[in-house]
Amino acid sequence: MALGAGLGLVALIVVVAVGSHIFRSATPIPSVVVASQAEAEPVAEAENLSVPAELTVVVHVVGAVESPGVIELPENSRIVDALAKAGGAREDAILSGINLARVLFDGEQIVVPSQADEPAAVSINAPPGLVSLSRGTSAELETLPRVGPATAARIIAWREENGPFTSVDDVLAVSGIGPATLEGFRALVVP
Repeated sequence: MALGAGLGLVALIVVVAVGSHIFRSATPIPSVVVASQAEAEPVAEAENLSVPAELTVVVHVVGAVESPGVIELPENSRIVDALAKAGGAREDAILSGINLARVLFDGEQIVVPSQADEPAAVSINAPPGLVSLSRGTSAELETLPRVGPATAARIIAWREENGPFTSVDDVLAVSGIGPATLEGFRALVVP
C-alpha cells in the first residue's frame, strides 16, 4: 500500500511538472514598447515630473592651497577633488596627514597644513605624564579615564582620517566622547 501511494505521488509530481512546462511554453511573452525620447517628454510634462538636480556638497578648504574658500562639488566627491577645485595644494603643503581618498561630507572644513605649521604639529609630543591625542598609542590612550579599547580605536581612526588634533576639544568630534568624558581626562592630555 505504501508503494502504491508513493508511486501515485511521483505520478502527480510528474503531471504537475509537465503541465507547468506546457503552460509556460504556451503563454505568449508580452512585447515591450519603448517610446522614443521625443514621445516620452510630453508625458513627463503632462505629469509635471522633473528630473532631480545633481546633489552637491559644500566644503570650506583652508590652509596651504592656491585658492582657499568655500567650494561646491558633486556628492561623493573626495578630498583630492576639493583640493583640485581650490587650485591645488601649494608647494609648501603637507599632505601626508590628509586622507585624500576620503569622501567629503557637506559643511566640513578641510585644513591643509603647510611646512610653516609643522613646528607646532611636531611639538605635539606629550610632556612626561601626559598623553598625546595625535600620537598616543592605543595602550597609552587606554590609560585615560573612561577610555577603553573601543574608544581608543575610534580616536586613532579619527586622527588617521582627519589628521592630528589641533586642540584637546577636537576630540569631541570622536563618536562616544562627550563633554563629561573629555573633562575626565582633559588635564591628562595634549593635542
